[in-house]
Amino acid sequence: MKEHIKPIDYIRLISILGVVMIHTTTRTLEVAGFHLNGFIWTLFLDQIVRFAVPMFFMISGFTLELNYDFHPNFLYYLKRRFSRIFIPYVFWSTFYFFLIYTGNNEKFFYALLTGGASYQLYFIPTLCIFYLIFPLLHKFYNFVSNKWILGLLLVSQIGFLLYDYYVKEFTYPDPIRVAILAYFVFIIGMIAARHKDRITEFVVRTKKYLLLGIGILGFFITAQGRYLYFRTFDIKAFYSQWRPDILIYTVCLGAFLFYLFGQKRFQSAFFEKLSGLSFFVFFIHVAILEYVWRYIGNGLFNLISGNIFGRFIFDPLIFILTSSTSLLIAYLVHKLPHLSKLTG
Repeated sequence: MKEHIKPIDYIRLISILGVVMIHTTTRTLEVAGFHLNGFIWTLFLDQIVRFAVPMFFMISGFTLELNYDFHPNFLYYLKRRFSRIFIPYVFWSTFYFFLIYTGNNEKFFYALLTGGASYQLYFIPTLCIFYLIFPLLHKFYNFVSNKWILGLLLVSQIGFLLYDYYVKEFTYPDPIRVAILAYFVFIIGMIAARHKDRITEFVVRTKKYLLLGIGILGFFITAQGRYLYFRTFDIKAFYSQWRPDILIYTVCLGAFLFYLFGQKRFQSAFFEKLSGLSFFVFFIHVAILEYVWRYIGNGLFNLISGNIFGRFIFDPLIFILTSSTSLLIAYLVHKLPHLSKLTG
């Protein structure tokens, strides 16, 4: 019987809400003309949730390693993995390519390969790369998890992250580029699946220091994005979640959240149900954001962004509107038999 780990549900929910927050705040920064000093609260919210996409890769490695042995063979594994994501991915790629972002210059088939139909979809082709290589990583788990090999993988990952962020962005298409920048969090997720108790024991021993480190990293990541932007005027300085400090931030935060949501007092059937809607929310929230900004965001921004209090409440309001609407639609769609197989 497959093992179900409840803390992963909550981490998944927090991560998808983090993705929504990234996209709502980056839209604010775009409309504000990247006036970071005037919208430092927006920047802070945007940066402290940059763990979200790396965390999703870590969760994927965790769940695959946890349950891979329940698959009778490699072909069955591929069928189960790809059938769950391929149909929704094609559906939403078609939706965004032909209905939302109709000015796309690339061919639809190429957009499918790269996730280019909408800016959040690159995650799926990258995840497919990890799905393909996972059985090999699983087979040689003892080798990959050896402390010396793991150390080499960490050093190489940090090297790639440093080069991509500080020197020159890799020019590979997004699925390949992101896979190069995210393989370590995926592998860490695999290893975490076999050391659940040790993670909890570690957090119990180091809880205060871990929380302090997470807080310091959150402020450092914000300051780093701001500083590098004003040095280069390249929006990648704060758009990118592929940085060495965010790698450390993600792993530390993931360990703490795993411990926290392992406590029964923090568990809730309601939030577990919301977690089950995460995949749909991942796909639809960008479209919802477009409509929220068109009919509410632009007017509200002009009305309240001229004062400090207005700027403080604006991003939480847009985030709540976008995330709650996305979750509501996801809930209603999941009430219809079989439709979720098409939409996720």
